[in-house]
Amino acid sequence: MANAILVRGGRLVDPASGTDRTADILVRDGRIEAVGAGLAAGEAEVVEADGAVVSPGFVDLHVHLREPGREDEETIASGSAAAARGGFTAICAMPNTEPACDSAAVAEKVAASGRFLGLTRVVPAGALTHAREGTQLAAIGEMARSVARVRLFTDDGRGVQDTRLLRRAMEYLTGFGGICAEHCDDEALSEGGQMHEGEVSSRLGLRGMPAEAEDLALARDIALARLTGCRFHALHVSTAGSVALVRAAKAEGLAVTAEVTPHHLTLTHEELASFDPVFKVNPPLRSLADVAACRAGLADGTLDAIATDHAPHAAHEKEAEFEAAPPGLIGMETALGVVLALVRDGVLSLPALVERLSTGPARVLGLEGQGGPIVAGAPAHLVVFDPEARWVVDPSRFASRSRNCPWAGQELTGKVLATIFEGRLVVSNGELLEGVGATW
Repeated sequence: MANAILVRGGRLVDPASGTDRTADILVRDGRIEAVGAGLAAGEAEVVEADGAVVSPGFVDLHVHLREPGREDEETIASGSAAAARGGFTAICAMPNTEPACDSAAVAEKVAASGRFLGLTRVVPAGALTHAREGTQLAAIGEMARSVARVRLFTDDGRGVQDTRLLRRAMEYLTGFGGICAEHCDDEALSEGGQMHEGEVSSRLGLRGMPAEAEDLALARDIALARLTGCRFHALHVSTAGSVALVRAAKAEGLAVTAEVTPHHLTLTHEELASFDPVFKVNPPLRSLADVAACRAGLADGTLDAIATDHAPHAAHEKEAEFEAAPPGLIGMETALGVVLALVRDGVLSLPALVERLSTGPARVLGLEGQGGPIVAGAPAHLVVFDPEARWVVDPSRFASRSRNCPWAGQELTGKVLATIFEGRLVVSNGELLEGVGATW
């Protein structure tokens, strides 16, 4: 494979430099060599991008790779491949593995596996508490000082319920600039809930999870962030109340950031009327008013990033009766096609959407070299996508090992054509190239 790539004639959308124009991009030896018009290809491999958008590679702050422990659902290899196909050049792997990522040993294994595969950058998140049990702090300092250099800590899948313990975690993290990320949920209110609490849950006879369970937990966490000075990131915000809390915290000047998922931007609790477990997620799909608030929060910058919360599950588990099925859906390979609807709906401009998928999340995690700018000398992490390409979702063709996708059989508009990671073409014509990465 040539060590030079010319991406020719695409619409370059680079939020980090404020660029939106047609340009060629020459990549050589892992870095961007030149950006301009009419660049000569020479011996470079050419990626024709006429009619397509070229932007910084996407960054996903929230994925579940299941390795170690549940490799039947996903591995670091299959998850990395799914990320590359979705245009992601960096992903943050949540720590709810078996065992949990609560030690330097597990964190270093996850990061090293990602480096070995070479399809996307895999950034491990560390657990806040030992085994994610919420009773004693995990080896936070050990993970932060390890080769993996863990910077984001969370017990995702559940929130830390012990307020005093969470305060101690934030105080500890403040010492080295770590980020406390919370799955905001007051379990005393949400326990036993199967979906969003409201008129739909009443009609279906399913126990609900009130929006206030998220709002109260987030209000507490923001108060602790104010008290300790800790950087705080709210995972998968889903309620209007949460958006308002994050907006107020930012107005106050607190170091608070937040993400929202494609499904919480596009689906409502009405989907649960089918009793199809594929729509069962945590936090649950909310009301139309909550979706509108999340869209508004994304548009005005209150919400910093779109994150997939990619959560693979084995078919036999997800196809169980609704109340027994685990929550979660997969989303890295459909994210772009789903959220481009926000541009067509007039919620966001295309450059703003690209910012929430790339520059914004890279800034939250402090990932140097990711999220742009696309300028000479910068690391070459790029995605090329056709915003008008229509395709029908067929999960059997996904790189992910799991198939719990709510958009199966639906037509999406917008598809990743090519992904360039560390200056290497890893996805071309929408498919993972043979010979890149390791075999899985």
